[in-house]
Amino acid sequence: MTTQNDALEKIRDLIKDIKFGMFTTVDENNHLSSRPLTSQQVDAAGNIWFFISDEANYINAVQQHPEINLSFSDVDDSVYVSISGRAEVLRDRQKAEELWNAMVKPWFPEGVDDPHLRLLKVQIHAAEYWDSGSSKMMQLFAMAKAAITGEQPKDIGEHGTLRP
Repeated sequence: MTTQNDALEKIRDLIKDIKFGMFTTVDENNHLSSRPLTSQQVDAAGNIWFFISDEANYINAVQQHPEINLSFSDVDDSVYVSISGRAEVLRDRQKAEELWNAMVKPWFPEGVDDPHLRLLKVQIHAAEYWDSGSSKMMQLFAMAKAAITGEQPKDIGEHGTLRP
């Protein structure tokens, strides 16, 4: 049985080296809409934090439909993660100071005092992941073997669902 801490640690480990995630919301026409965001932290409470601007066109979508999806993928390592959660837009100077880094400054030149700086907090409800855990050569070998034998490839990765 996976504990809450184990599930969060697995999510952190899977996405820690993936620079961008696709943040998907429901727009005013009830269509899905996605854009890339850079995660700043997965905290101990099961929240993923992002810096965003209050001028972003998806702010209203988050406020109207806070249930969202985040997807992360690292094609080179064959790691794919889909996270469902609830998003909230916040103005929290203390948290902004905690997360602040030089990579954010070009978007918010006035630092944590920038009038457009907001934080996006996503409370994780569940995550599903696929992780090959094997080298590209082993994956190709397993797929080639499957193509020859007509059987589904075996042992080319791990798939799981986490509920922190």
